[in-house]
Amino acid sequence: MAEQGAREDDGAGEETDEGFDAHGIKLDCISLYTHMIIPMSSPCFLRRIAKHNPLPDEALQLVAHRFAVLAEPMRLRLIQALFAGEKNVTELVAITEGTQANVSRHLQTLTNAHILGRRKEGLQVFYSISDPTIPKLCELVCNSLEKSLTREVGRLTGKR
Repeated sequence: MAEQGAREDDGAGEETDEGFDAHGIKLDCISLYTHMIIPMSSPCFLRRIAKHNPLPDEALQLVAHRFAVLAEPMRLRLIQALFAGEKNVTELVAITEGTQANVSRHLQTLTNAHILGRRKEGLQVFYSISDPTIPKLCELVCNSLEKSLTREVGRLTGKR
């Protein structure tokens, strides 16, 4: 119990696990690092994608989990609100117009997925984007949707 109280940075007062759960596959941080982060950050990973070689099942499950975490509109609203910089829970509740309980639950999910970081200052908890690839990923998806919708409008109106 004393150890839990000393861990001030845990999510929403609940005990957190140092591992990472990817759809039922429990990976510890070392395993995650050695099996995903190193291969994905290396030029070999990019060449594997370029050559259309399949990723191992473990890697596919982690990628699917990342997209599943991002496949929730409230979580995307929270990320969008944090593009402007760090905010506390009260500010995020006001911006997203969600309930405090719902916003906190989504913030915990994003933090557990290492997309957001959190820090405590007194009684307040502040969140920020900790994964530097998230803004670029959002930009890529939005640009792709814009191009796709522009083509569709052109097709429907006969304009190219």
